[in-house]
Amino acid sequence: MLIRHAKDCNGRACDLWLRDGKIAAIGQDLPAPEGEEVLDARGLTVLPAFLDTHCHWRTPGFEYKEDVATGSAAAAAGGYTFVNLMPNTRPVCSSAEIARAVQAEAAAVGLCDANQTVSITRDFDGKTLDHLLSLPEDVKFITEDGHGVQDNAVMARAFAIASERGLTILSHAEDMEISPWDYRLAENLETLRNCHLAEYYGTRLHMCHVSTREAVNMVRIARRHGARVTCEVTPHHLWFDDKRLQYKVNPPIRTAQDVKALVAAIQDGTVSCIGTDHAPHTAEDKAAGAAGMVGLETAFGVCYTKLCRMEGLPLELLSFLMSSGPAQVLGLEDRKGLLAPGYDADLVLVDIDHLYTVDAAKLHSKSKNCPYDGEHLYGRVVTTLKAGRITYQSEA
Repeated sequence: MLIRHAKDCNGRACDLWLRDGKIAAIGQDLPAPEGEEVLDARGLTVLPAFLDTHCHWRTPGFEYKEDVATGSAAAAAGGYTFVNLMPNTRPVCSSAEIARAVQAEAAAVGLCDANQTVSITRDFDGKTLDHLLSLPEDVKFITEDGHGVQDNAVMARAFAIASERGLTILSHAEDMEISPWDYRLAENLETLRNCHLAEYYGTRLHMCHVSTREAVNMVRIARRHGARVTCEVTPHHLWFDDKRLQYKVNPPIRTAQDVKALVAAIQDGTVSCIGTDHAPHTAEDKAAGAAGMVGLETAFGVCYTKLCRMEGLPLELLSFLMSSGPAQVLGLEDRKGLLAPGYDADLVLVDIDHLYTVDAAKLHSKSKNCPYDGEHLYGRVVTTLKAGRITYQSEA
Protein backbone atom coordinates (compact mmCIF):
# COMPACT_ATOMS: atom_id res chain seq x y z
CA MET A 1 0.00 0.00 0.00
CA LEU A 2 1.11 3.55 -0.74
CA ILE A 3 -0.23 6.34 1.47
CA ARG A 4 -0.13 9.64 -0.38
CA HIS A 5 -0.49 13.31 0.57
CA ALA A 6 -0.47 12.88 4.35
CA LYS A 7 1.18 15.32 6.75
CA ASP A 8 3.56 14.32 9.51
CA CYS A 9 3.20 15.68 13.04
CA ASN A 10 5.17 18.78 12.03
CA GLY A 11 2.86 19.50 9.09
CA ARG A 12 5.26 18.38 6.35
CA ALA A 13 4.06 16.45 3.31
CA CYS A 14 4.60 12.74 3.74
CA ASP A 15 4.12 9.63 1.60
CA LEU A 16 4.61 6.14 3.02
CA TRP A 17 5.11 2.86 1.21
CA LEU A 18 4.00 -0.15 3.25
CA ARG A 19 5.16 -3.61 2.23
CA ASP A 20 5.00 -7.03 3.93
CA GLY A 21 3.67 -5.49 7.13
CA LYS A 22 6.55 -3.02 7.44
CA ILE A 23 7.26 0.56 6.48
CA ALA A 24 9.36 0.24 3.33
CA ALA A 25 9.95 3.91 2.56
CA ILE A 26 8.97 7.42 3.64
CA GLY A 27 9.33 10.54 1.55
CA GLN A 28 7.60 13.00 -0.71
CA ASP A 29 6.05 12.12 -4.06
CA LEU A 30 7.06 8.47 -3.82
CA PRO A 31 6.42 6.58 -7.07
CA ALA A 32 3.55 4.11 -6.85
CA PRO A 33 4.74 0.54 -7.51
CA GLU A 34 2.72 -1.17 -10.21
CA GLY A 35 -0.48 -2.70 -8.88
CA GLU A 36 -0.04 -1.14 -5.43
CA GLU A 37 -3.13 0.04 -3.54
CA VAL A 38 -3.02 3.81 -3.06
CA LEU A 39 -4.66 5.49 -0.06
CA ASP A 40 -5.24 9.23 -0.45
CA ALA A 41 -4.65 10.84 2.96
CA ARG A 42 -5.01 14.42 1.81
CA GLY A 43 -5.83 16.70 4.75
CA LEU A 44 -4.90 14.06 7.32
CA THR A 45 -1.95 13.69 9.67
CA VAL A 46 -0.14 10.35 9.84
CA LEU A 47 1.20 9.16 13.20
CA PRO A 48 2.58 5.89 14.50
CA ALA A 49 -0.34 3.84 15.81
CA PHE A 50 -0.90 4.11 19.54
CA LEU A 51 0.12 1.61 22.22
CA ASP A 52 -1.71 1.42 25.54
CA THR A 53 0.30 0.53 28.62
CA HIS A 54 -2.81 0.02 30.76
CA CYS A 55 -6.03 -1.60 29.58
CA HIS A 56 -8.80 -3.95 30.73
CA TRP A 57 -10.61 -6.27 28.32
CA ARG A 58 -12.31 -8.36 31.06
CA THR A 59 -11.36 -11.75 29.58
CA PRO A 60 -11.57 -14.28 31.12
CA GLY A 61 -14.59 -14.15 33.37
CA PHE A 62 -16.19 -10.75 32.85
CA GLU A 63 -17.02 -10.85 29.15
CA TYR A 64 -20.41 -9.27 29.84
CA LYS A 65 -18.48 -6.02 30.37
CA GLU A 66 -16.02 -6.41 27.47
CA ASP A 67 -14.59 -9.28 25.47
CA VAL A 68 -11.53 -9.55 23.27
CA ALA A 69 -13.51 -8.85 20.08
CA THR A 70 -15.21 -5.69 21.35
CA GLY A 71 -12.06 -4.53 23.13
CA SER A 72 -10.11 -5.01 19.91
CA ALA A 73 -12.70 -3.04 17.94
CA ALA A 74 -12.60 -0.21 20.48
CA ALA A 75 -8.82 -0.15 20.33
CA ALA A 76 -8.75 -0.02 16.53
CA ALA A 77 -11.35 2.78 16.52
CA GLY A 78 -9.11 4.73 18.88
CA GLY A 79 -6.00 4.31 16.73
CA TYR A 80 -4.44 1.54 18.84
CA THR A 81 -2.69 -1.57 17.54
CA PHE A 82 -1.24 -2.81 20.86
CA VAL A 83 -2.61 -2.95 24.40
CA ASN A 84 -1.15 -4.15 27.70
CA LEU A 85 -3.87 -5.95 29.66
CA MET A 86 -4.30 -6.08 33.43
CA PRO A 87 -4.78 -9.41 35.28
CA ASN A 88 -7.82 -8.59 37.45
CA THR A 89 -9.96 -11.16 35.64
CA ARG A 90 -11.78 -14.31 36.81
CA PRO A 91 -9.73 -16.33 37.34
CA VAL A 92 -6.98 -13.84 38.08
CA CYS A 93 -4.25 -14.15 35.47
CA SER A 94 -1.50 -15.72 37.57
CA SER A 95 -0.01 -17.99 34.92
CA ALA A 96 1.57 -17.90 31.51
CA GLU A 97 -1.10 -20.31 30.26
CA ILE A 98 -3.93 -17.82 30.90
CA ALA A 99 -1.84 -14.99 29.47
CA ARG A 100 -1.09 -16.90 26.28
CA ALA A 101 -4.74 -17.85 25.81
CA VAL A 102 -5.83 -14.20 25.92
CA GLN A 103 -3.03 -13.17 23.58
CA ALA A 104 -3.92 -15.93 21.14
CA GLU A 105 -7.55 -14.81 21.11
CA ALA A 106 -6.47 -11.24 20.34
CA ALA A 107 -4.26 -12.51 17.52
CA ALA A 108 -7.19 -14.48 16.09
CA VAL A 109 -9.40 -11.38 16.10
CA GLY A 110 -6.56 -9.60 14.32
CA LEU A 111 -7.43 -5.96 15.04
CA CYS A 112 -5.04 -5.26 17.90
CA ASP A 113 -2.13 -7.14 19.48
CA ALA A 114 -2.23 -7.70 23.23
CA ASN A 115 0.18 -8.48 26.02
CA GLN A 116 -1.48 -10.05 29.04
CA THR A 117 0.26 -9.23 32.32
CA VAL A 118 0.47 -11.64 35.27
CA SER A 119 -0.42 -10.92 38.89
CA ILE A 120 2.33 -10.23 41.43
CA THR A 121 0.75 -12.49 44.06
CA ARG A 122 -1.04 -15.67 43.09
CA ASP A 123 -4.77 -15.00 42.61
CA PHE A 124 -4.27 -11.59 44.27
CA ASP A 125 -3.97 -13.32 47.64
CA GLY A 126 -1.51 -10.64 48.79
CA LYS A 127 1.22 -13.05 49.91
CA THR A 128 2.09 -15.91 47.53
CA LEU A 129 4.95 -15.26 45.09
CA ASP A 130 6.03 -18.80 44.15
CA HIS A 131 4.47 -18.62 40.69
CA LEU A 132 6.88 -15.82 39.74
CA LEU A 133 9.82 -18.22 40.02
CA SER A 134 8.50 -20.44 37.24
CA LEU A 135 7.28 -17.83 34.77
CA PRO A 136 8.74 -18.35 31.27
CA GLU A 137 10.91 -15.70 29.66
CA ASP A 138 8.11 -14.40 27.45
CA VAL A 139 6.30 -13.02 30.52
CA LYS A 140 7.85 -9.62 31.16
CA PHE A 141 5.32 -7.67 33.26
CA ILE A 142 3.68 -8.32 36.62
CA THR A 143 1.13 -6.17 38.43
CA GLU A 144 -1.46 -6.19 41.19
CA ASP A 145 -3.56 -3.60 39.37
CA GLY A 146 -6.75 -2.65 41.17
CA HIS A 147 -5.36 -3.75 44.51
CA GLY A 148 -1.70 -3.06 45.00
CA VAL A 149 0.38 -5.31 47.22
CA GLN A 150 -0.36 -4.14 50.75
CA ASP A 151 2.29 -6.03 52.73
CA ASN A 152 5.68 -4.30 52.65
CA ALA A 153 7.70 -7.48 53.09
CA VAL A 154 5.82 -9.26 50.29
CA MET A 155 6.36 -6.32 47.96
CA ALA A 156 10.05 -6.15 48.82
CA ARG A 157 10.42 -9.85 47.97
CA ALA A 158 8.52 -9.27 44.73
CA PHE A 159 10.94 -6.49 43.76
CA ALA A 160 13.91 -8.74 44.54
CA ILE A 161 12.48 -11.57 42.41
CA ALA A 162 11.63 -9.17 39.58
CA SER A 163 15.16 -7.80 39.59
CA GLU A 164 16.66 -11.30 39.44
CA ARG A 165 14.33 -12.47 36.66
CA GLY A 166 14.24 -9.31 34.53
CA LEU A 167 10.57 -8.59 35.19
CA THR A 168 9.01 -5.13 35.18
CA ILE A 169 6.62 -4.31 38.01
CA LEU A 170 3.58 -2.23 37.12
CA SER A 171 2.39 -0.52 40.27
CA HIS A 172 -1.13 0.38 41.28
CA ALA A 173 -0.25 2.68 44.19
CA GLU A 174 -2.87 2.45 46.89
CA ASP A 175 -2.65 1.77 50.60
CA MET A 176 -6.07 0.21 50.96
CA GLU A 177 -6.23 0.77 54.71
CA ILE A 178 -5.90 4.49 54.12
CA SER A 179 -7.74 5.00 50.82
CA PRO A 180 -11.27 4.81 52.29
CA TRP A 181 -10.59 8.06 54.17
CA ASP A 182 -7.64 9.69 52.33
CA TYR A 183 -6.88 8.44 48.83
CA ARG A 184 -4.27 11.15 48.22
CA LEU A 185 -2.20 9.89 51.15
CA ALA A 186 -2.85 6.30 50.07
CA GLU A 187 -1.41 6.90 46.59
CA ASN A 188 1.49 9.00 47.83
CA LEU A 189 2.67 6.51 50.48
CA GLU A 190 2.61 3.56 48.08
CA THR A 191 4.37 5.59 45.39
CA LEU A 192 7.14 6.51 47.81
CA ARG A 193 7.53 2.90 48.96
CA ASN A 194 7.66 1.45 45.47
CA CYS A 195 10.02 4.08 44.05
CA HIS A 196 12.39 3.38 46.95
CA LEU A 197 12.18 -0.37 46.39
CA ALA A 198 12.96 0.14 42.70
CA GLU A 199 16.03 2.17 43.59
CA TYR A 200 17.10 -0.28 46.31
CA TYR A 201 16.81 -3.44 44.21
CA GLY A 202 17.51 -1.94 40.78
CA THR A 203 14.14 -3.22 39.58
CA ARG A 204 12.38 -1.79 36.57
CA LEU A 205 9.16 -0.13 37.82
CA HIS A 206 6.30 1.46 35.92
CA MET A 207 3.89 3.56 37.98
CA CYS A 208 0.36 3.25 36.66
CA HIS A 209 -2.18 6.11 36.47
CA VAL A 210 -0.19 8.63 38.54
CA SER A 211 -2.66 11.30 39.63
CA THR A 212 -1.31 13.54 42.41
CA ARG A 213 1.27 16.29 42.27
CA GLU A 214 3.16 14.67 45.17
CA ALA A 215 3.27 11.24 43.49
CA VAL A 216 4.52 12.55 40.16
CA ASN A 217 7.21 14.53 41.98
CA MET A 218 8.31 11.33 43.76
CA VAL A 219 8.74 9.70 40.36
CA ARG A 220 10.73 12.73 39.20
CA ILE A 221 13.06 12.50 42.21
CA ALA A 222 13.48 8.72 41.86
CA ARG A 223 14.48 9.13 38.23
CA ARG A 224 17.04 11.77 39.20
CA HIS A 225 18.47 9.27 41.68
CA GLY A 226 18.93 6.79 38.85
CA ALA A 227 16.01 4.51 39.66
CA ARG A 228 14.60 2.64 36.67
CA VAL A 229 11.16 4.18 37.08
CA THR A 230 8.69 5.24 34.40
CA CYS A 231 5.13 6.46 34.79
CA GLU A 232 1.92 6.99 32.88
CA VAL A 233 -0.93 9.45 33.22
CA THR A 234 -4.47 8.85 32.00
CA PRO A 235 -6.51 11.05 29.68
CA HIS A 236 -9.22 11.46 32.32
CA HIS A 237 -6.78 12.71 34.97
CA LEU A 238 -5.65 15.32 32.44
CA TRP A 239 -9.13 16.33 31.22
CA PHE A 240 -11.21 16.43 34.39
CA ASP A 241 -10.71 17.93 37.83
CA ASP A 242 -12.84 17.38 40.89
CA LYS A 243 -14.73 20.63 40.37
CA ARG A 244 -15.83 19.55 36.89
CA LEU A 245 -16.67 15.89 37.41
CA GLN A 246 -17.81 13.61 40.19
CA TYR A 247 -17.35 10.13 38.71
CA LYS A 248 -15.91 7.07 40.41
CA VAL A 249 -12.51 6.08 39.10
CA ASN A 250 -9.51 4.58 40.87
CA PRO A 251 -7.48 6.68 41.61
CA PRO A 252 -10.06 9.46 41.91
CA ILE A 253 -10.35 12.56 39.75
CA ARG A 254 -8.00 15.06 41.38
CA THR A 255 -7.78 18.84 41.83
CA ALA A 256 -6.96 21.46 39.21
CA GLN A 257 -3.55 21.82 40.89
CA ASP A 258 -2.89 18.15 40.31
CA VAL A 259 -3.87 18.43 36.65
CA LYS A 260 -1.44 21.34 36.29
CA ALA A 261 1.31 19.27 37.90
CA LEU A 262 0.69 16.35 35.53
CA VAL A 263 0.94 18.65 32.51
CA ALA A 264 4.18 20.09 33.89
CA ALA A 265 5.52 16.55 34.37
CA ILE A 266 4.72 15.82 30.74
CA GLN A 267 6.61 18.93 29.70
CA ASP A 268 9.75 18.11 31.70
CA GLY A 269 9.86 14.45 30.63
CA THR A 270 8.91 12.86 33.95
CA VAL A 271 5.83 11.25 32.35
CA SER A 272 6.79 8.50 29.92
CA CYS A 273 3.45 7.78 28.29
CA ILE A 274 -0.34 7.97 28.24
CA GLY A 275 -2.16 4.89 29.59
CA THR A 276 -5.92 4.86 29.08
CA ASP A 277 -6.92 2.61 32.01
CA HIS A 278 -9.82 1.58 29.75
CA ALA A 279 -12.15 -0.02 32.31
CA PRO A 280 -15.49 -1.23 30.90
CA HIS A 281 -18.49 -1.72 33.22
CA THR A 282 -22.20 -2.19 32.73
CA ALA A 283 -24.61 0.50 33.87
CA GLU A 284 -25.69 -1.82 36.69
CA ASP A 285 -22.13 -2.33 37.89
CA LYS A 286 -21.45 1.41 37.81
CA ALA A 287 -24.61 2.05 39.81
CA ALA A 288 -23.37 -0.51 42.33
CA GLY A 289 -20.11 1.42 42.78
CA ALA A 290 -17.67 -0.03 40.24
CA ALA A 291 -14.75 2.31 39.53
CA GLY A 292 -13.58 3.09 36.02
CA MET A 293 -14.44 4.43 32.58
CA VAL A 294 -13.87 3.37 29.00
CA GLY A 295 -11.19 5.36 27.25
CA LEU A 296 -9.61 3.72 24.20
CA GLU A 297 -11.81 5.46 21.64
CA THR A 298 -11.59 8.94 23.15
CA ALA A 299 -7.94 9.01 24.23
CA PHE A 300 -6.46 10.80 21.24
CA GLY A 301 -9.19 13.43 21.01
CA VAL A 302 -9.04 14.14 24.75
CA CYS A 303 -5.26 14.37 24.84
CA TYR A 304 -4.92 16.34 21.61
CA THR A 305 -7.57 18.84 22.70
CA LYS A 306 -6.16 19.21 26.22
CA LEU A 307 -2.43 19.09 25.59
CA CYS A 308 -2.06 20.52 22.10
CA ARG A 309 -5.05 22.85 21.66
CA MET A 310 -5.42 24.07 25.24
CA GLU A 311 -1.89 23.78 26.66
CA GLY A 312 0.01 24.52 23.44
CA LEU A 313 2.22 21.42 23.53
CA PRO A 314 3.49 20.12 20.18
CA LEU A 315 1.76 17.22 18.45
CA GLU A 316 5.18 15.58 18.24
CA LEU A 317 5.24 15.31 22.04
CA LEU A 318 1.75 13.82 22.16
CA SER A 319 2.76 11.32 19.49
CA PHE A 320 5.70 10.31 21.67
CA LEU A 321 3.43 9.86 24.71
CA MET A 322 0.99 7.64 22.82
CA SER A 323 3.39 5.71 20.58
CA SER A 324 7.16 5.82 21.09
CA GLY A 325 7.00 6.32 24.87
CA PRO A 326 4.77 3.31 25.57
CA ALA A 327 6.77 1.24 23.08
CA GLN A 328 9.86 1.93 25.18
CA VAL A 329 8.07 1.03 28.42
CA LEU A 330 6.81 -2.21 26.87
CA GLY A 331 10.15 -3.17 25.31
CA LEU A 332 8.88 -2.81 21.74
CA GLU A 333 10.90 0.23 20.70
CA ASP A 334 12.87 -1.71 18.09
CA ARG A 335 9.80 -2.26 15.91
CA LYS A 336 6.87 -0.11 17.07
CA GLY A 337 6.14 3.51 17.87
CA LEU A 338 8.03 5.28 15.08
CA LEU A 339 7.48 6.18 11.45
CA ALA A 340 10.72 4.79 10.05
CA PRO A 341 11.71 2.23 7.41
CA GLY A 342 11.82 -1.26 8.90
CA TYR A 343 9.29 -0.52 11.62
CA ASP A 344 5.91 -2.23 11.76
CA ALA A 345 3.39 -0.63 9.41
CA ASP A 346 1.12 0.28 12.34
CA LEU A 347 -0.22 3.73 11.55
CA VAL A 348 -3.10 6.03 12.34
CA LEU A 349 -4.48 8.82 10.18
CA VAL A 350 -6.10 11.62 12.17
CA ASP A 351 -7.94 14.81 11.31
CA ILE A 352 -6.61 17.26 13.87
CA ASP A 353 -8.88 20.09 12.70
CA HIS A 354 -12.11 18.12 12.96
CA LEU A 355 -14.28 19.11 15.91
CA TYR A 356 -16.66 16.36 16.95
CA THR A 357 -19.01 15.53 19.79
CA VAL A 358 -18.50 12.31 21.74
CA ASP A 359 -21.53 10.02 21.51
CA ALA A 360 -21.18 7.18 24.02
CA ALA A 361 -23.94 5.21 22.30
CA LYS A 362 -21.76 4.88 19.18
CA LEU A 363 -18.68 3.52 20.93
CA HIS A 364 -17.43 0.13 19.76
CA SER A 365 -16.82 -1.01 23.33
CA LYS A 366 -19.45 -3.29 24.81
CA SER A 367 -19.67 -0.87 27.77
CA LYS A 368 -20.75 2.75 27.58
CA ASN A 369 -19.45 4.10 30.92
CA CYS A 370 -18.06 7.20 29.26
CA PRO A 371 -18.21 10.55 31.10
CA TYR A 372 -16.93 12.28 27.94
CA ASP A 373 -20.39 11.79 26.42
CA GLY A 374 -21.35 15.15 24.90
CA GLU A 375 -17.84 16.63 25.14
CA HIS A 376 -16.53 18.53 22.10
CA LEU A 377 -13.09 17.33 21.03
CA TYR A 378 -10.61 18.01 18.25
CA GLY A 379 -8.69 15.20 16.64
CA ARG A 380 -10.78 12.49 15.01
CA VAL A 381 -9.26 9.09 14.25
CA VAL A 382 -10.04 8.46 10.57
CA THR A 383 -8.10 5.30 9.69
CA THR A 384 -6.06 2.75 11.64
CA LEU A 385 -3.66 0.35 9.95
CA LYS A 386 -2.02 -2.67 11.56
CA ALA A 387 0.81 -4.36 9.65
CA GLY A 388 -0.24 -2.34 6.61
CA ARG A 389 -3.86 -3.53 6.73
CA ILE A 390 -6.80 -1.25 7.51
CA THR A 391 -8.40 -2.27 10.81
CA TYR A 392 -10.63 0.78 11.25
CA GLN A 393 -12.16 3.32 8.92
CA SER A 394 -14.43 6.08 10.24
CA GLU A 395 -17.86 6.37 8.71
CA ALA A 396 -17.82 10.14 8.18
